[in-house]
Amino acid sequence: MKVRFFLILFSLSFFCSAQELPPIVKYSQSVYKAGNQNWMISQDQKQSLFFANNDGLLEFNGANWIVYPSPNETIIRSVKVIEDKVYTGAYMEFGFWTRTVTNELKYQSLSSKIKDKIIDDEQFWNIHQYEHWIIFQSLNRIYVYDSKAKSIEIITQDDGIIRSFVTDKAIYYQVINKGLFEIENGKPKLVSNDPLFLSNKIINLFSVKSELIVHSQSKGFFKFLDGKLSKITTSIDNILSSSNIYSSLLLSNGDYAIGTVSNGIYILTSETNIKYHITQNKGLSNNTALSLFEDNDKNLWIGLDNGINCINLQSPIRSFSDDTGILGTVYSSVLFQGNLYIGTNQGLFFKSLKGDTFKFIEGTKGQVWSLFVLDDTLFCGHDSGTFIIDETNAELIFYNSGTWKFEKVPNRNDLLLQGNYFGVSVLEKSNGKWRFRNKIKGFDYSSKHFEVTNNLEVYVSHEYKGVFRFQLDNQLLETKTFFTYESPSKGKNSCLIKYNESIYYAYKEGVFKLEESSKIFKKDKLLSAVFEKDEYTSGKLIVDESNKLWMFSKNYIHYFSLSKLSNQLKENKIPIPAALTNSMLGYENITQLYNTNYLIGTTDGYYTINLNDLSFNNYSLSITNIAINKLNDKLKSCSILEKGSFKHDENNIIFNYCVPEFNKYINAEYQYLLEGFQNDWSEWCSKTTSSFKNLPPGNYTFKVRAKNSNTENIAKYSFTVLKPWYTTNLALVLYFLLLSIIIFYIHKAYKHYYNKKEEKLIEENNLLLEIAALENAKELMKIKNEQLIQDVDSKNRELAISTMSLIKKDELLSIIKEDLKNTTDDVTNKNVKSVISTITKNINKVDSWSVFKDAFDKADNDFLKKVKQTHSTLTSNDLRLCAYLRLNLSSKEIAPLLNISVRSVEIKRYRLRKKMDLEHEQGLVEYILSF
Repeated sequence: MKVRFFLILFSLSFFCSAQELPPIVKYSQSVYKAGNQNWMISQDQKQSLFFANNDGLLEFNGANWIVYPSPNETIIRSVKVIEDKVYTGAYMEFGFWTRTVTNELKYQSLSSKIKDKIIDDEQFWNIHQYEHWIIFQSLNRIYVYDSKAKSIEIITQDDGIIRSFVTDKAIYYQVINKGLFEIENGKPKLVSNDPLFLSNKIINLFSVKSELIVHSQSKGFFKFLDGKLSKITTSIDNILSSSNIYSSLLLSNGDYAIGTVSNGIYILTSETNIKYHITQNKGLSNNTALSLFEDNDKNLWIGLDNGINCINLQSPIRSFSDDTGILGTVYSSVLFQGNLYIGTNQGLFFKSLKGDTFKFIEGTKGQVWSLFVLDDTLFCGHDSGTFIIDETNAELIFYNSGTWKFEKVPNRNDLLLQGNYFGVSVLEKSNGKWRFRNKIKGFDYSSKHFEVTNNLEVYVSHEYKGVFRFQLDNQLLETKTFFTYESPSKGKNSCLIKYNESIYYAYKEGVFKLEESSKIFKKDKLLSAVFEKDEYTSGKLIVDESNKLWMFSKNYIHYFSLSKLSNQLKENKIPIPAALTNSMLGYENITQLYNTNYLIGTTDGYYTINLNDLSFNNYSLSITNIAINKLNDKLKSCSILEKGSFKHDENNIIFNYCVPEFNKYINAEYQYLLEGFQNDWSEWCSKTTSSFKNLPPGNYTFKVRAKNSNTENIAKYSFTVLKPWYTTNLALVLYFLLLSIIIFYIHKAYKHYYNKKEEKLIEENNLLLEIAALENAKELMKIKNEQLIQDVDSKNRELAISTMSLIKKDELLSIIKEDLKNTTDDVTNKNVKSVISTITKNINKVDSWSVFKDAFDKADNDFLKKVKQTHSTLTSNDLRLCAYLRLNLSSKEIAPLLNISVRSVEIKRYRLRKKMDLEHEQGLVEYILSF
């Protein structure tokens, strides 16, 4: 038992099933957010798909999934689109759905008209159209709805109805234990009670070239002609008989699609040969196919027991996914001598081009980097070195380091350059066999991407070092030195390649072309445009056998070819994004198998593409829903058929739009513009929803366009956000009138107010003028009084001075009188007596000091009295000295007045300071002047 298990594991490690299948798009329950089971499928004229789902009617328009619960909240078992109506059958209920102006579906019951005639617990499993009749089939009866007369007829059967069918010319149904019936003139008619119809469940009936093909559940296919059955033998009859078939479908190209309960689906050719067998481990979400449907694009939709799948049968792309992990990530491939060789991270595998099983080439376990064909020899660049592949055998001819790639030596058929982990080395063909000759001395950097020119110049691209150039000698033995380019610089996932005898280098900053004369890299605008607008993912460049240059970006695969009329490059784009191709960045690989068929490696296998069959449906882009809402309120759908008019507070608007494209490898992108709010189109993105919040009042036109659809067919929707009632034109007129009235009365009130205020101001100004006049008069009076006081003071001073002068005169006269008396002996001399008498008459008899004191006090506001009161010890002489000092007389001027010397005056001043008890720092004159 252990040996058997080991042999199974051993065989699995060397063989890998390799059926190339059409792309499968998976929609899980978590994506469409409805029930897990889908019982029937249909499609309308706008390409929207409808599914009879456990949770209700499920709609898919290519972008959004919408669930419409059945009217009685039961499972919908059947669905059929007929013209503009979507007919559905559920538990004890059938009817149709129609579009509203908001593009939503609204249900109208037909069974309610005959509610009392419906059998309890009856469910409607099938719907057909025949001319203007709609047939609803339950397991008990058939209801025929006349869409013209709006009437319903019921066809009953005592035994249960297994299934009903409609062909070009008739309506059939199978009854348990009774056979096959046809409805003719509204009545059942037995067509055949052949044992096949009695004991075998009929899955479907097909009308093919005027023949009726019967597909039974366990017996296979039969032709039914003139009431007789004849077996159609197929190569898989035994397989089909044990597969528990549940559904089948005749495809538009004549092939048959068969859905099973536990073994996935089969696609048979029109000759009933197996074409594809697709199961869960080959890409299906589930092995139970409850329903099958072919849409307008010839995609096969599968309603599974748990999910929905879409198989792009007409796609030019065929994919192989290695779910086992045996094959691994594909890094290189080549078609050599009728075999397809695949180099992966697990080793080298091969199969015949039309074969279904990959075989492992022994000895190549590990990373394969490249495959290269020269003449009739296949070289394999491997992590272990270099192998030569001879059909199923691998010979290691170089093992010193890993080998990246190979390049021919110009004008030498016996030499081959190979890029290794540690530089570049030479392979030589000698005696019909290739061998390692030597490593190029002087350059030891990893040479993942390199090219050699006709004059033996080698250019190497190193992802972390940049671009190098070195010159080989004629013997290909060494290089003296090498040059490192500063521009262009190094770059992640960079690449270097020769195309049309020119060397190109690509990294995130663009694609640069080498000028042969100057040996300078200059940016190529056409090729660099591929990486603009954040499209860069990898700089990998590939040249195929038909001289096409391939490049890879975020949203496209690009290839360039020379124009037939010039040497200008012509660009072609395949709108397959990197996220869908699942390729290893920096290691993208594409191989021309034959003609226009190419193989592209991925991280879990590969896919093939036929460029001639590559086409894109030119669907019309449509706006599917428009919803508005107030702030923090629920969304409300609006009509998409007429211009919108929304209230000012309903200015949050959401637009939904889509292109009904169901191809796995086509990722539709959209641009939108809201005229009246935006000036430029938005960036391309895959979102199918645009929202605008708090739009101001105004007129708007929303425009949206999509890639891969008719770019001239721009979907438009015009709408107006109304002004609030308080900003409408009528409101503005009322505001103007009201404002005018208010302004008038305000003006009138202000005028009255200002008139009153003016009068009051005039009165106040007059009063102020009078007060000012009185103030001025008072001030003038004060000035005059001060002037009078000054005049009086001046007169008093003059009087004091005059008095002092008179005193001085009297003193002088007294002295003269005494002198005359003393100098004249004869006092009786008449002349002398006369003079003395005259002097005596002129001498003032009043006390001169008292006169001076009174005059001085009057002149100086009782100065002497104040001084006497302050210093009571002062004598008359002291007061006299104070008076002289008050007059600001110097000692020299005072001395004659006191008839003493200047020295005596100083002594008197000193004594006066003592009497007044003045500080040493305080001046006597300043103190006296302070009184």
